[in-house]
Amino acid sequence: MIYKISVRTHQRTEFIEISHQIQQVVTESGIKNGVAYIWVPHTTAGITINEHADPDVARDILKELNKVIPFEDNYAHLEGNSAAHIKSSLVGCQTNVLVEDGRLALGTWQGIFFCEFDGPRHRNVWVKILAE
Repeated sequence: MIYKISVRTHQRTEFIEISHQIQQVVTESGIKNGVAYIWVPHTTAGITINEHADPDVARDILKELNKVIPFEDNYAHLEGNSAAHIKSSLVGCQTNVLVEDGRLALGTWQGIFFCEFDGPRHRNVWVKILAE
């Protein structure tokens, strides 16, 4: 079964922590031990795991991504969002998290972040939990 999580973004680029929503999916699945496969079905968004205790970390990552991949850079793509496509490819659109005793096996400071690169938009995250 694939679980779908809706995410509403509010800025052109932003990281939104979705660890709690993913944990809810794990709990709902009833699976105690296995793997959570997390997939973002968009070409201008991504998913990453990083520090969630200090929001400055996510802001710093976005600042550097926007510096290295500027919004305007004479891109050929007519839609005007090539920078978002590039950022999505670099960050990636999937991640996996182990599930142990019904809980996501994340480190103390780790959180799962939806990465918006072409917002604001309504987005989706798909999750599949497989037992070991």
